[in-house]
Amino acid sequence: MSKNQRQYKEEEEGIRTEELNWFYRIITLGDRFSWKDFYDRLKKAILNFLIVFFGVLVSFGVEQKGAESDDRESNIENLIGLRDELKSMRTYTGEYKEQLVWVSDMYKKQYLKWEEDNDSIFVVFEEDGRYAPFSFYTSRDPFDPPRVVYDAIKLDGTFRFLGPELGRRVNRTYDGTQLKYIIENTASEEKTYIEDFEKRVKNKWVFDIDKIATEKSQFWIDNRKYIQKDKYLKYNLLKRIELWEQIIGQLDEYTIDVNSNIEYLDSIILDKEKEIKIVYWVFRPQDIGLR
Repeated sequence: MSKNQRQYKEEEEGIRTEELNWFYRIITLGDRFSWKDFYDRLKKAILNFLIVFFGVLVSFGVEQKGAESDDRESNIENLIGLRDELKSMRTYTGEYKEQLVWVSDMYKKQYLKWEEDNDSIFVVFEEDGRYAPFSFYTSRDPFDPPRVVYDAIKLDGTFRFLGPELGRRVNRTYDGTQLKYIIENTASEEKTYIEDFEKRVKNKWVFDIDKIATEKSQFWIDNRKYIQKDKYLKYNLLKRIELWEQIIGQLDEYTIDVNSNIEYLDSIILDKEKEIKIVYWVFRPQDIGLR
């Protein structure tokens, strides 16, 4: 064997550890040190590290995407729930207004007939019978639209995920001053006029009329002239009619706001439904060149 062949063989087999300094001994496995072996082990270690590192990174990313996907599905459900509840609110508001218009018109006719010389001015006759509008003057129906979905979203803390603009709009519809005025007018304000009427009957009428039976139509026929002279009741009726007219206008404005938010939610839901979901990743059509 030539000298060059022997040198090459020694390089292949490596240097004996006895001939190495302390540093090379630390990084040497076995009884010989070889640069080729060292680089092979280094590349293998780096490769293993990269596999583990990217495996953990991908695992973390998938887990995060999974959580975001769950939030997305929950948010879409909340959006649809809010939209449907707003539609129920619109229906409720429309029916409430229709009933209030009917009541207001009935009492307007009563007010306009106040000075007529007719024993039946406080009674309405229909094909199936008669009734006195004042017989249910103490009835009231506070405005109370549905808000179960809204309160549930606020309670579980996910409301903030719906976006600032939507949050502002929905808050205005459910907790805004417009709704608060309607609730106050149909509750405490109406109650004031009812209580004033009841106090009038208790403090004045009971001393002048032998038998108080305001729930009976005949009572309003028998005591027509006395009631006509009671300007306090007439004034009470006028102010309550004015309150009803105010509430009707507020309901119209509130309906506009509700309709606006329904349209806004419809557009958001439509955009969400157009999104393309691949496993945990979500793409908007415009992001991938689609419309």
